[in-house]
Amino acid sequence: MNPRITHIGGPTTLIELGGMRLLTDPTFDEPGRRYAFGLGTSSVKVAGPALRPDELGRIDAVLLTHDHHADNLDDAGRALLPSAPVVVTTASGAGRLGGNAVGLVPWGSTTVGDLEIIATPARHGPPLSRALVGDAIGFALRPAGASSVLWITGDTVFFGGVREVASRLTVDTAIIHLGKVQFGLTGPIKYTMNGRDAARLISLVRPRRVVPVHYEGWSHFQEGRAEAEAAFPPSTLTWLTPGVPQTV
Repeated sequence: MNPRITHIGGPTTLIELGGMRLLTDPTFDEPGRRYAFGLGTSSVKVAGPALRPDELGRIDAVLLTHDHHADNLDDAGRALLPSAPVVVTTASGAGRLGGNAVGLVPWGSTTVGDLEIIATPARHGPPLSRALVGDAIGFALRPAGASSVLWITGDTVFFGGVREVASRLTVDTAIIHLGKVQFGLTGPIKYTMNGRDAARLISLVRPRRVVPVHYEGWSHFQEGRAEAEAAFPPSTLTWLTPGVPQTV
């Protein structure tokens, strides 16, 4: 498959696959601002993007795992959405965004060019938290004629929905959202995977390449690169240099 991926910062990547150029979770605000995340929680953006929107070139679609948290869609990212031919996101998010947004429920699909886009389950918090934290999804991308997919986990904890990916899809490349998001106000509750969770997931999915993203750049992350590396066997993870395209 050999996709070309540019990590821009946080969850934001530019994926070139099957002749399409797809932008994930656009976040282009400059650092320094505090953003509210609901229920009294908040986080400060501490690192900016490696590229500006005007440096991206053609975008065929935006893949938005969820629209209601600024670390996945900030003000500058939101301003970019109308210029994309299509924004693929959650069904509830498409209702909020309108316009060029297409909403998918888990295991629903659409196409961009000849590339199939399948929504995969994600749960952005503990059991029964969806009513509070909102809907999120991941994305599996399948080029025409391919038997395997590139999978973007989205912001999720380790739960049955992501384990289901291992039984339903053959994953060539996995882009995993890490960071162990926690807030002091909600104590030990996790809102995304830590390294140990991700290692358990990857042992089930068994992709050819594993690319970590969304583990830095915000104050609500509790684990960075060192903790993630320690949770995996040596040389399992493919780390991208922000702003530099890499074929994986």
